[in-house]
Amino acid sequence: MLNMDPIVLRTALAQLEHATQDYVEWHANLLREIVCGLPLDLNDLAEDAHLNCRFGRWYYQQASAELRAIPAFMAVGSEHERLHRIAARVLREVAADESIVREDFEALLAVCTQLRLGLDALRHEIECTLRNRDALTGAYNRAEMLRELREWHEMAKRHVQTCCLVFMDLDRFKDINDRCGHHVGDEILAGAVRLLAQYLRPYDKVFRYGGDEFLIALPGTDLALGQAVIKRIRETLASRSLASGPDGTALRVTASFGLALLDPEVSVEDSIERADQALLLAKTAGRNRGISWDENVTTSARLPRLRIEGVTE
Repeated sequence: MLNMDPIVLRTALAQLEHATQDYVEWHANLLREIVCGLPLDLNDLAEDAHLNCRFGRWYYQQASAELRAIPAFMAVGSEHERLHRIAARVLREVAADESIVREDFEALLAVCTQLRLGLDALRHEIECTLRNRDALTGAYNRAEMLRELREWHEMAKRHVQTCCLVFMDLDRFKDINDRCGHHVGDEILAGAVRLLAQYLRPYDKVFRYGGDEFLIALPGTDLALGQAVIKRIRETLASRSLASGPDGTALRVTASFGLALLDPEVSVEDSIERADQALLLAKTAGRNRGISWDENVTTSARLPRLRIEGVTE
């Protein structure tokens, strides 16, 4: 599933439910025409009938770009077009007062079943995505994080691909909440995740770790490439307004980043801890920067500096 805003997902789900009801009504009328001898809808005999029924108008003209990117959505379109072709053939047999060919009617029933299964699969995918997302930001929730990372950890063990972990923490976010209110803070959090989506690939993942802290997983990426990606994100974030303050002034925030590889030789939790240590060093060094984990910089060496400079997370 694409990295989609929960609001977009809920809107898409509502549209899908409405379109499904349109299909159910069309299907019921089709059976009445075939079985009960009701007058035929001549529009169903047209070559482009699948484009002009109510379901088809939603599918081809109104459905969101996010929905169109889902494979299950594409499969629904194929079955819907096939359904109309078979339905037109059966209706022509009815119009000619001929006996309905058994194979045609069985094919009609089969494709109706396939289309309904496709709609159910699409709805299920959207609902699962909603359950796995943070309601505010659209980032994946923390419950999904370890499951995903353990899968990538296994691939790293088999030398299939590397994975770069990145902790992102918005700088002085508590000050923004205190000065402007939590509703403004919420707007900034959601805006920051939307900005991340602009720079990340569809298979990269952003997890809300807690508060204003996010864990970004970049599969197939080493530390050098991870730093290049984070540099672009960090510079754009610092220059872009994500919300307005109570007085209408544009609010900009910076973020600190800590990077570490998902190391196949240690546990997933240890790799996460390394990225967290790198994040703390980035904040200690002045914030608004990205630092990669270095095994020569230990926790014990870091803590005195944190206490001396009075840096807080």
